[in-house]
Amino acid sequence: MRAARLIKMVLLLQARPSMTGPELAQELEVSERTVARDVLSLSEAGVPVYADRGRSGGYRLIGGYRTRLTGLGRSEAEALFLSGVPSALREMGLADAASAARLKVSAALLPELRDAATGAAQRFHLDAPAWYQEPRTPALLPAVAGAVWDDRRITARYLRKDTEVERQLEPYGLVLKAGVWYLAARAQGDFRVYRVDRFTAVEVPDGRDVPDGREDGGEDGAEGPTGGGGRFIRDEAFDLPTFWAERAAQFARSLLREEVVVRLSAHGVRRLPHVTERAAAEEAIDAARSGDGPDAQGRLTVRLAVESAEVAYAQLLGLGPEGEVLHPPALRERFAAAARRTAALYA
Repeated sequence: MRAARLIKMVLLLQARPSMTGPELAQELEVSERTVARDVLSLSEAGVPVYADRGRSGGYRLIGGYRTRLTGLGRSEAEALFLSGVPSALREMGLADAASAARLKVSAALLPELRDAATGAAQRFHLDAPAWYQEPRTPALLPAVAGAVWDDRRITARYLRKDTEVERQLEPYGLVLKAGVWYLAARAQGDFRVYRVDRFTAVEVPDGRDVPDGREDGGEDGAEGPTGGGGRFIRDEAFDLPTFWAERAAQFARSLLREEVVVRLSAHGVRRLPHVTERAAAEEAIDAARSGDGPDAQGRLTVRLAVESAEVAYAQLLGLGPEGEVLHPPALRERFAAAARRTAALYA
């Protein structure tokens, strides 16, 4: 514990020209007396820590005592600090580790690059949660994150509709999407996606090795590649960003089970991707343009995939007079009735 604190003190003094006793005490979460004793220990160990006396005094390193990362430019240093997502790291229980890593990198940078962390933080910020939603960190997220980092198989109980089921999973990666955490895991030989906030229990193996190199109790008898101590061997071909993009597109497409026909003005064509599922809207517009194209009035008739007639009604109302629903008849009549009520309101 003390050795780690001494190392952190050296790194703090490398990262800054000088620090007062109270500043070091606050950073290290110790008393000023402990700071003074630690400085003495460092001096005795050959680390050139110098104490300036007086009101503006403090501790500093002398003689250019520092380690440096060579070959690291400003843009690279800024990108390195930008790569951290503080809120996500905090929720996964990795805030302390990330802070220590950033401190070590800061201490090793050349003096003229020391402002890279501040420069990046002041220019870019990721606000992961969606609007009008109170972000809630799943209670079991740190346990799941630990298993992901350590490549350990987990036994998870989660809610599937109104039923609680148990599965053995090989957790490959975590994704934070609009404030919701998802786990990409292999189960029964296939990669699947699970919402972490639906987990009710997570059990991580205690690290005991199985003699034959396999873990007992594969899901439904399935056995995948595993390692000892509850660990599994990752499929090196698995790429989390690519997997997530493909699954997200598949999920969005799977929701679009019905089709409506809409006649759009030029402004309606521009507005459609903003009121409905963007990919489906753009696909419908491209197909219509490559087909018959706009009619004599300049309107484009598109066949749009939608989740349901009810959802289409709520979405397409946003087009107002820039969109005319042609099919199905029941939905067209519903829009006509809405138009009559609106006209009566403004009569």
